[in-house]
Amino acid sequence: MKTVGLDTLDGQAPTKEGSGDVMHRDLLSALAGNQAGRDRAVAHKTRRVVLASLGVMQDQKAGRKRGLAVALAALLLVVVVLGPFFWRVADELIGGELIGDTATEFSLWVCILCPALVAAALVAGWMRKKS
Repeated sequence: MKTVGLDTLDGQAPTKEGSGDVMHRDLLSALAGNQAGRDRAVAHKTRRVVLASLGVMQDQKAGRKRGLAVALAALLLVVVVLGPFFWRVADELIGGELIGDTATEFSLWVCILCPALVAAALVAGWMRKKS
Protein backbone atom coordinates (compact mmCIF):
# COMPACT_ATOMS: atom_id res chain seq x y z
CA MET A 1 0.00 0.00 0.00
CA LYS A 2 1.38 3.38 -1.02
CA THR A 3 1.09 6.33 1.25
CA VAL A 4 0.44 9.73 -0.19
CA GLY A 5 2.65 12.45 1.13
CA LEU A 6 2.80 16.12 0.39
CA ASP A 7 5.19 15.57 -2.49
CA THR A 8 2.93 13.20 -4.47
CA LEU A 9 -0.70 13.33 -5.57
CA ASP A 10 -2.60 10.01 -5.73
CA GLY A 11 0.64 8.12 -5.36
CA GLN A 12 2.23 9.54 -8.52
CA ALA A 13 5.09 11.96 -8.75
CA PRO A 14 4.37 15.39 -10.25
CA THR A 15 5.36 15.80 -13.86
CA LYS A 16 6.79 19.31 -13.57
CA GLU A 17 8.84 20.76 -10.80
CA GLY A 18 6.44 23.61 -9.74
CA SER A 19 3.07 22.16 -10.77
CA GLY A 20 2.98 19.68 -7.89
CA ASP A 21 3.20 22.48 -5.34
CA VAL A 22 0.30 24.35 -6.96
CA MET A 23 -1.85 21.22 -7.07
CA HIS A 24 -1.04 20.46 -3.43
CA ARG A 25 -1.81 24.01 -2.39
CA ASP A 26 -5.19 23.92 -4.18
CA LEU A 27 -5.98 20.53 -2.71
CA LEU A 28 -5.06 21.59 0.79
CA SER A 29 -7.04 24.84 0.55
CA ALA A 30 -10.08 22.92 -0.71
CA LEU A 31 -9.77 20.39 2.11
CA ALA A 32 -9.30 23.13 4.68
CA GLY A 33 -12.47 24.88 3.51
CA ASN A 34 -10.83 28.03 2.21
CA GLN A 35 -13.02 27.93 -0.92
CA ALA A 36 -16.26 27.82 1.04
CA GLY A 37 -17.03 31.44 0.15
CA ARG A 38 -17.25 30.61 -3.54
CA ASP A 39 -19.33 27.51 -2.86
CA ARG A 40 -21.64 29.53 -0.62
CA ALA A 41 -22.14 32.17 -3.32
CA VAL A 42 -23.00 29.52 -5.90
CA ALA A 43 -25.38 27.84 -3.45
CA HIS A 44 -27.14 31.15 -2.70
CA LYS A 45 -27.46 31.98 -6.40
CA THR A 46 -28.85 28.52 -7.12
CA ARG A 47 -31.28 28.83 -4.21
CA ARG A 48 -32.53 32.20 -5.47
CA VAL A 49 -33.07 30.83 -8.98
CA VAL A 50 -34.92 27.76 -7.69
CA LEU A 51 -37.13 29.85 -5.38
CA ALA A 52 -37.93 32.25 -8.24
CA SER A 53 -38.91 29.31 -10.46
CA LEU A 54 -41.06 27.92 -7.65
CA GLY A 55 -42.81 31.28 -7.31
CA VAL A 56 -43.53 31.41 -11.04
CA MET A 57 -44.90 27.86 -10.98
CA GLN A 58 -47.14 28.66 -8.00
CA ASP A 59 -48.44 31.80 -9.75
CA GLN A 60 -49.26 29.78 -12.86
CA LYS A 61 -51.07 27.17 -10.78
CA ALA A 62 -53.05 29.87 -8.95
CA GLY A 63 -53.98 31.43 -12.31
CA ARG A 64 -55.28 28.10 -13.60
CA LYS A 65 -57.31 27.57 -10.42
CA ARG A 66 -58.70 31.10 -10.65
CA GLY A 67 -59.70 30.57 -14.28
CA LEU A 68 -61.45 27.31 -13.43
CA ALA A 69 -63.29 28.95 -10.54
CA VAL A 70 -64.46 31.84 -12.76
CA ALA A 71 -65.64 29.41 -15.45
CA LEU A 72 -67.62 27.34 -12.93
CA ALA A 73 -69.14 30.49 -11.39
CA ALA A 74 -70.18 31.75 -14.84
CA LEU A 75 -71.74 28.39 -15.70
CA LEU A 76 -73.64 28.35 -12.41
CA LEU A 77 -74.84 31.91 -13.00
CA VAL A 78 -76.08 31.03 -16.49
CA VAL A 79 -77.95 28.00 -15.14
CA VAL A 80 -79.50 30.04 -12.31
CA VAL A 81 -80.52 32.90 -14.60
CA LEU A 82 -81.77 30.82 -17.54
CA GLY A 83 -83.29 27.99 -15.51
CA PRO A 84 -86.66 29.69 -14.97
CA PHE A 85 -86.91 30.55 -18.67
CA PHE A 86 -86.22 26.96 -19.68
CA TRP A 87 -88.76 25.77 -17.12
CA ARG A 88 -91.40 28.19 -18.40
CA VAL A 89 -90.88 27.26 -22.05
CA ALA A 90 -90.97 23.54 -21.29
CA ASP A 91 -94.05 23.92 -19.08
CA GLU A 92 -95.97 25.99 -21.63
CA LEU A 93 -95.07 23.81 -24.59
CA ILE A 94 -95.93 20.62 -22.72
CA GLY A 95 -99.13 22.20 -21.35
CA GLY A 96 -100.43 22.79 -24.85
CA GLU A 97 -99.84 26.54 -25.11
CA LEU A 98 -99.31 27.97 -28.56
CA ILE A 99 -95.75 28.74 -29.56
CA GLY A 100 -96.96 32.08 -30.95
CA ASP A 101 -98.01 33.35 -27.50
CA THR A 102 -96.04 36.49 -26.57
CA ALA A 103 -94.78 35.22 -23.23
CA THR A 104 -93.77 31.87 -24.69
CA GLU A 105 -92.01 33.51 -27.62
CA PHE A 106 -90.11 35.85 -25.31
CA SER A 107 -89.01 32.98 -23.07
CA LEU A 108 -88.04 30.94 -26.12
CA TRP A 109 -85.95 33.82 -27.53
CA VAL A 110 -84.26 34.26 -24.15
CA CYS A 111 -83.49 30.53 -24.03
CA ILE A 112 -81.97 30.67 -27.52
CA LEU A 113 -80.19 34.05 -27.54
CA CYS A 114 -78.66 34.13 -24.05
CA PRO A 115 -76.66 30.89 -24.44
CA ALA A 116 -75.64 32.03 -27.94
CA LEU A 117 -74.38 35.35 -26.56
CA VAL A 118 -72.52 33.60 -23.72
CA ALA A 119 -70.95 31.20 -26.23
CA ALA A 120 -69.93 34.10 -28.49
CA ALA A 121 -68.34 35.89 -25.53
CA LEU A 122 -66.45 32.74 -24.54
CA VAL A 123 -65.18 32.20 -28.09
CA ALA A 124 -64.13 35.87 -28.36
CA GLY A 125 -62.25 35.64 -25.06
CA TRP A 126 -60.60 32.40 -26.11
CA MET A 127 -59.51 33.90 -29.44
CA ARG A 128 -58.11 37.00 -27.74
CA LYS A 129 -56.20 34.89 -25.24
CA LYS A 130 -54.88 32.62 -27.99
CA SER A 131 -53.50 35.47 -30.11
